[in-house]
Amino acid sequence: MEASSAAATYKEKKRKNIAPTTHEKAKRLKAEQEGEEVVECARPPHSSRISVLLDRLQQPITLKELTELLHYAALGKAGGIKQPSWCRLHHQRKVKGVNVVIVEGLTQSDFYEHYLTMRHLRSNYTTRVTFTPSSNNVVSEIFSSEVAKSDGPTLSQINKGNNKLDNALRSHPVIMKFGTQRKGLTAYVLTQQEMIKRHYPVKGMTGFEGFVSTDSVDHVTDSSPLYGLDCEMCLTEKGYELARVSLVDSDGNCVLDELVKPPNRILNYLTKFSGITAEMLQPITTTLRDVQAKLRALLPWDAVLVGHSLNNDLIALKLIHQHVIDTSLLYRREYGQRFKLKALAETVLKRQIQTEEKNGHNPIEDAVAALELAQYFIRTGPRQVVEHHLEELWGYTIVEETDDDCAAVPPTSHRFADILKTLGRSVAYLGKRADISLDLSNQQWHNSDKEVLASFTRKTKCPFLSVLHFSSFSDQLKRCIPHQEQQYHRVYANLRDMCVVFAGPLPVGFSQRDVRKLFRCCGPVRKIKMLNTAVRVHAEIEFDLLEGAMLAIKTLNGLNVQGQSIKVQRPVHESMLDLDLSLDALMNDTLNNSHLYTVQLNPHIAECIKNSAKVNGHILDAKCPGVTSADTANGLPPADVNGKWLQLKTTRSKLSEEKLRETFGHFGAVERIDLPAKPGKHAFIKFKRSEGKHAALTSSEDIWKENYLICPSITPPHLSSWVAMTTPVTTINTGEERAHMHTNPQDQSELMKKLDRRLAKLFRSLPDCTLSVVVLLGQNSAHGHLHGLCFLEVK
Repeated sequence: MEASSAAATYKEKKRKNIAPTTHEKAKRLKAEQEGEEVVECARPPHSSRISVLLDRLQQPITLKELTELLHYAALGKAGGIKQPSWCRLHHQRKVKGVNVVIVEGLTQSDFYEHYLTMRHLRSNYTTRVTFTPSSNNVVSEIFSSEVAKSDGPTLSQINKGNNKLDNALRSHPVIMKFGTQRKGLTAYVLTQQEMIKRHYPVKGMTGFEGFVSTDSVDHVTDSSPLYGLDCEMCLTEKGYELARVSLVDSDGNCVLDELVKPPNRILNYLTKFSGITAEMLQPITTTLRDVQAKLRALLPWDAVLVGHSLNNDLIALKLIHQHVIDTSLLYRREYGQRFKLKALAETVLKRQIQTEEKNGHNPIEDAVAALELAQYFIRTGPRQVVEHHLEELWGYTIVEETDDDCAAVPPTSHRFADILKTLGRSVAYLGKRADISLDLSNQQWHNSDKEVLASFTRKTKCPFLSVLHFSSFSDQLKRCIPHQEQQYHRVYANLRDMCVVFAGPLPVGFSQRDVRKLFRCCGPVRKIKMLNTAVRVHAEIEFDLLEGAMLAIKTLNGLNVQGQSIKVQRPVHESMLDLDLSLDALMNDTLNNSHLYTVQLNPHIAECIKNSAKVNGHILDAKCPGVTSADTANGLPPADVNGKWLQLKTTRSKLSEEKLRETFGHFGAVERIDLPAKPGKHAFIKFKRSEGKHAALTSSEDIWKENYLICPSITPPHLSSWVAMTTPVTTINTGEERAHMHTNPQDQSELMKKLDRRLAKLFRSLPDCTLSVVVLLGQNSAHGHLHGLCFLEVK
């Protein structure tokens, strides 16, 4: 009676929902025509929210695409900015701020290896997309990225107000050489022609035959490291020779400071300038060859050397390095004249160097000064450098121009940070000291992530655009995980294990094809491996999706094939110990809370399985048509060696969106049906509300009668594309390899838990209506990209 009543109610509900389904089709068709088919989070109407286009979940986003979103979030259509090409930000005008957290060195593998630990990231961010690692400085790219030029009123007004450029400024030697726009460091690296012209050591040129070359790449990027270099010389019988060399890294830390014994007799120590005395050099045995070897070992392959009139230092070192920035050529003067390093440091850096009370120059101090002058020039840009120091350095001021002069003016800066500041919106960077294209007044440098977070949360007013750089965890995790490649293989292997089931014993002669035909009723099967023991036959079945393995265990475990019961179970590995917790967390993931997975069985297999299969906790007792009890074994007709019962002709129809909406629509409003690109028998159903999903799961018997198997969605929408992109070259199978790859798991877990807590504290401190972005940067490896992960949410 209860079953009949449930069936009657089920049919009645279906009839009542015919009209709404038609209305939904019309709405869906309109949305598809407008290209608005997206993966959305459940939000109150008219609130700002973000959604990702369905097809873009199949590929990672790039840094450029992330900046597209940031530009639109900050400026919107009122600023003439179009919606990003890969996502939709709904009700952009309600966005009150943008916060970006860059987590250095972490990959998507880190997140999924510690998925259970990362409670905040997996529960508070409803949008998650794979991120392609960038070779550029991500933080600097965000601030300095060019906003797409547009006729929008806001940008036009900005241009109108800023296009007045004094005639003298336009003819200034710095502006004439470098223009007005801020650029990355590669714009200021000397070309080979310039190096030859300025008498720099160049390989193959006359006079530099005995010089040693560093091992450097042909091309550097804007994220390449800067190193400051300065040398002191003594006068010998052969001319000026090296007596001391100092090298500092991009943070100003000294990495080399060596006294050098010249090979020839010294005529003058030049102590007033070099600070070198006979007593200092008397015990020294270090030679020029020694320091050349040390420099070659210390400098990374993409290092850019910075110095003031650096050609003299390289000649003294007898060293050829093809990527250099010369600060005497950055801060240019008329007619080829050059500023002294002392004058530039005093005016630009507000620092006294080479003072009279000191006995000679300090090459470490000079190297740091040259480095910081270059970093300041790159961050600030040529126009603002000239404007800020025009009178102090070059001796003249800007004269107000008439409107007629503006016609021939080059366009103003379209850099993101410049536009925001012109609009009166505050910008800020908090993180480790780095080469960031932003005024020093908008930067706060800290030694640890803890200090970064504390400084940000202490702010009484949150900046409109804030970028925080977390770098401490990268260094700590590197000590826990010596090889990122190992972790990448481990996470992939664990994901694979979650998609694998073992089945058996199978009838003798049962083929791989027979196994595929049976198990594909639960979802697409990626691979089958037959396992032949001395007595019985088993099979290892790997599904494409986590849901396939889950349904196989629930549906096919205990079935009898040719008179023998088969057991379907998961592999027994260390990675499976927390499987129940992982599956539960994945089911409750914000990306899955309204999603349902379903497969449709062909009628013959469905009727056979119904006799004994346990589906979602229910025992079903339908009889297999045309087969008597004597002809069946626990509900399945006897199969011969060739599995003929699996080869019966069935309908070739595939799942259709209309049919699925008709079947599942009465449980709740269906927002979207995700069908595979290649027509098949499985689909993901997204309800507008999670109640629809739960109603369908509690009515699984009624759905089963229509030959559908269902289970909660487990796989995050972007995960399958990431797994496909990161298929390892070699698969890890042995227990020894698995054990070798687990290094300090407890330490790793604690570090990731600490990171998650800090990100949660930061998220709580953000004002409402703030677009929050967390980027795990990923890494570039020897075998390609180790992809990162981008989390997006409007608080």
